[in-house]
Amino acid sequence: MAEELKKLVEVEAPPPPPPVEPSKPVVQEKAVVPPPDDSKALAVVEKATESEPKKISGGSHDRDVALAEVEKEKRLSFIKAWEESEKTKAENKAQKKLSAVAAWENSKKAALEAKLRKTEEQLEKKKAEYAEKMKNKIALIHKDAEEKKAMVEARRGEEFLKAEEMAAKYRATGQTPKKLLWCF
Repeated sequence: MAEELKKLVEVEAPPPPPPVEPSKPVVQEKAVVPPPDDSKALAVVEKATESEPKKISGGSHDRDVALAEVEKEKRLSFIKAWEESEKTKAENKAQKKLSAVAAWENSKKAALEAKLRKTEEQLEKKKAEYAEKMKNKIALIHKDAEEKKAMVEARRGEEFLKAEEMAAKYRATGQTPKKLLWCF
């Protein structure tokens, strides 16, 4: 009976871990849980690598466990690759949008600066035209003033001649003028 019990214990004993390729170290997770206290603390998980490769033992069960472990690692590596790919896509998309926003901003700034320069040029042109008009008006006013001065001088000359003629007539006739200016 003791021998049958030993056989049952050996059969029911957990199979040894699946074989692993020597080139890939196996990562084993150990959870370190601090003693409970009143504060809320998170458990720290440390990953340790197993230095000695697992022993390969014959049997389909061990092979199935090993294949399941390989499939799990394969699946996890695919998930990790997918995650990195999605993160890279998101980063690239964000960079593309940021560069598009920067390009939009630069184009709008350039357009406004061009509009400002155009407006400044138009204002300078209008200022020059207005200054030219003012100079023309000043020249016209100066011309009119010169004409008016010439007319006043001509009238003064005419009045001087008329006064001299009248004075000569009064002298010749001996009469006195009817209008006298008494200015002393």
